[in-house]
Amino acid sequence: MKKVLVVLVLLMGATSFAQNKNAKAVISVDGVCMMCKDRIEKASIKTKGVKSAVWSLETKELRVIYNEEKTTLAAINASVAAVGHDTEQIKATAQAYASVHPCCKYRDGNVQEDHNKDN
Repeated sequence: MKKVLVVLVLLMGATSFAQNKNAKAVISVDGVCMMCKDRIEKASIKTKGVKSAVWSLETKELRVIYNEEKTTLAAINASVAAVGHDTEQIKATAQAYASVHPCCKYRDGNVQEDHNKDN
């Protein structure tokens, strides 16, 4: 009987350390317009295990809900950087950044000013 009790306690403890299937996180991502929003969100959603991704133009924050058993925050950051957007952890390569539309060149001060005038 004691062995059964010990096994049950160990199993309950192991399940408490299981990964979260609905983990939430906020990632800072650079962008300047609604085309950026679409690109960032699509890249995030295409990452296996991401259930929801919403990027805010005002706050530059990407809010994600993801399954920790299927993906990591590092993988989500990498997916976003791969389509040309810098995150707080990964800077997009020059080649990836060059692939974004000219109006989405968020590293360019003139582009940022143009978008700020529109808001």
